[in-house]
Amino acid sequence: MNESERFWQHIDRLVAGAEVIIDRPAGTAHPRYPDFIYPLDYGYLQGTSAGDGGGIDVWRGSLPGAVASGGICTVDLTKHDSEIKILLGCTAGEMQVALRTHNGGSMAGVLIERGRD
Repeated sequence: MNESERFWQHIDRLVAGAEVIIDRPAGTAHPRYPDFIYPLDYGYLQGTSAGDGGGIDVWRGSLPGAVASGGICTVDLTKHDSEIKILLGCTAGEMQVALRTHNGGSMAGVLIERGRD
């Protein structure tokens, strides 16, 4: 097993062992930035921890199941932090939509697409 396969296997185990909580459904406004409307379901993996002290963030797309299709690594110069966002069940187009939300202003993100087996 190569390093990439091992990484995605670990992501799959992390997702399988946690409940996906969608606290910001697609079409709703951000609680602190009401001009930002979530283009996809956004939430976190309950029982996990990220650098900001909350659960690991997830974007959920339209594909069935909770299979990780990619991830976004972000850097936010305002918050002085970096995070990973797991993309669950996202099409290629949905991954690009999620990526755009993390590129602008003080934020930058890079997409890590899962290789096809």
